[in-house]
Amino acid sequence: MTRILRYSLYCLCVSIALFTACRKSPGLGGSSTIRGKVKAIHYDVFGNSYSYYTSKADVFIIYGDDVYFGDDIKTSYDGTYEFRYLRKGRYTIFSYSDCDTCLDKRRVEILKTEITKNNSVVILDDLVVVKK
Repeated sequence: MTRILRYSLYCLCVSIALFTACRKSPGLGGSSTIRGKVKAIHYDVFGNSYSYYTSKADVFIIYGDDVYFGDDIKTSYDGTYEFRYLRKGRYTIFSYSDCDTCLDKRRVEILKTEITKNNSVVILDDLVVVKK
């Protein structure tokens, strides 16, 4: 009886380990892409504004419910950014704005999205940031 009990306990532990190891959380290792552009609004000293897609802007991604960003990238010459090789799950994309009225002089612009199937490309609305 002890041998059967030990064998059953062993099978239960192996089953639990396999089921929990198969669950994949948001992050790298998949086949999907999140793509978008960063648009900057620039204000001159007279209060006039003009907008353009900005290059070399930092864009960050948070995987799932993490509290810290998982990766960052700079935008291309035309303001495009792309996070590739993502698994299914929820993601938060953000960038910083210059902000004269904010206490820390930077304001966060945030977009949230979800990848629901593999091999997909999610195209987000423009991240709009303020530049001095």
